[in-house]
Parts: sequence; C-alpha cells; structure tokens
Amino acid sequence: MDSIKLKDDMQIVVFSLDEPRYALDLFAVERVIRAVEITPLPKAPEIVLGVINVIGQVVPVVDVRKRFSLPGREMGLSDRFIIARTSRRLVALVADDVIGVQKLGNRQIINAEQDLPFAGYIKGVAKVDGDLILIHDLDRFLSLDEEWKLEEALL
Repeated sequence: MDSIKLKDDMQIVVFSLDEPRYALDLFAVERVIRAVEITPLPKAPEIVLGVINVIGQVVPVVDVRKRFSLPGREMGLSDRFIIARTSRRLVALVADDVIGVQKLGNRQIINAEQDLPFAGYIKGVAKVDGDLILIHDLDRFLSLDEEWKLEEALL
C-alpha cells in the first residue's frame, strides 16, 4: 500500500462503526446529517443500500460495514450519514456516530502496510490518544465494476 502523504495541518472527520474508529479527509466531507429513510435502488451494487435526497440531489448511500466485512445491524435514530465527495460523485456513508474533526501531525501517522482484508480502501492509519483510526480513501471505496453498476442503476 502507498504510504500516506500528510501535511502537518491535515484534518480528518472521525466516525465510529461499533468500536473501531474511522476517518475521512475533512476536505472530502460536505456535511453530516441524521439518518433518514433510504429509497431502495434496484440493480445497484450490493454495497449500496439505496438513495436519499440531499437538497434536491439524489445521493447513493454506501454501507461501510459491508465493505469492511463488519456485522450488519439495523439503522437507529442516532445514526448519521456523512455526505462526502469522491472524484466521481457525492455519496452518503452510514456511521454509528460522528465523533468530530481531528487535526493530525505527521508523528501521529503510523505504517499502514498491514495485511488487512480492506487495506485497499484505506489511505493510512493515525494514532490519536492511543487509539488507531483508519483513514478511508473514498476514491478507492467503490470498485470500477461497482461504479459502473451504480451509474446504470441511477439512470
């Protein structure tokens, strides 16, 4: 895996799925909203739960748990959608909770070259207050095949 290149002032949005903490680059995140009803999207890739309407725009909802082979669970009233922009589209990621924005320095980044089943979707790993936070790479989150299927389903 390529090592992550960070500036001293990189900021991440930290969120949780059960116990583990994950993050996205702050620049990719447009907003965080409460979970709302998801409209199913026939023929979408398995990782896409459906779509939501965000200020008049149809946004696919991606199941992060499925991508990382975590146990599924019913969405609750306290769940959040992280609305973020990939290089191709706006997506909503389902999170149990959004912890907040964290500023990182280079000394907080550790070697992410581990044999993780989802390493291809991770940009790097940060160590903050003794906790490890996996930093997502949104542009590699959906495979090209999944992107193609999603595009067809949205037409």
